[in-house]
Amino acid sequence: MNHQLQTALHEADLSREAIFERTSEIFERVLYDSAFLDGPNFTTFHPFDLRRMFDLYDRFFFGQGCREVLGDVPLHFGISKRMTRSAGTTTRRERRTHALGPVHREYEIAVSSTLLFQTFCGEERTVTVSGLVCHNRMQALQRVMEHEMVHLIEMLLWTNSSCAARRFQSITHRFFGHVEHTHELITPREKAWTQYQIRAGDRVGFRFDGHHYTGIVNRITKRATILVEDPRGSRYSDGKHYRKFYVPIQMLQKLD
Repeated sequence: MNHQLQTALHEADLSREAIFERTSEIFERVLYDSAFLDGPNFTTFHPFDLRRMFDLYDRFFFGQGCREVLGDVPLHFGISKRMTRSAGTTTRRERRTHALGPVHREYEIAVSSTLLFQTFCGEERTVTVSGLVCHNRMQALQRVMEHEMVHLIEMLLWTNSSCAARRFQSITHRFFGHVEHTHELITPREKAWTQYQIRAGDRVGFRFDGHHYTGIVNRITKRATILVEDPRGSRYSDGKHYRKFYVPIQMLQKLD
């Protein structure tokens, strides 16, 4: 185990004031250095911003221990439009160039742009990430990065990582003041209900290619998955056959 990172993990128990001072400094530096971020409620961001934020956190909280443990192992940063429930993910990939060759490892931290961009749009309810109130997208992004960095640290030092486990929650609390390991960003499912009063199981109507269809909402992600009865469709567990349509929520009409 890397001595620098090990020391930081075992010795740190930061005060709320120290956490606030360091995270506020990161907030300002990332905004100032970015060629993409246009403010705390940014309307676009880039993997470069995630890399910059990661390196500042690694420097201010872990003495650059993450980069030291990584060494030459690649760490990528991604932005995902398809993540509609998880605010972030940390992934380890391993491969061999041939059967007896060495294992090549790389990591990726990805953040959901969908959840960030459909939150902080004037909603009235309080938004929290990791149990901490967030007032803008930058604060939410920081909380997500803090969470994913601890996943990475656990993967680097102990191979496995679980945010439901005591070790993970101890690290996030002592370093960042997290009191939960979940987020309350606005999901497509919540948005569908609050704006359109549509949820899974509702009967809806919609037009597609000039035809009108009636079906049942099966799932809501960025679009709603609608099942329309059709003898030519796939058979489901209820014994009926359905065609599947992917329809933007705003194109649906809820039926009584």
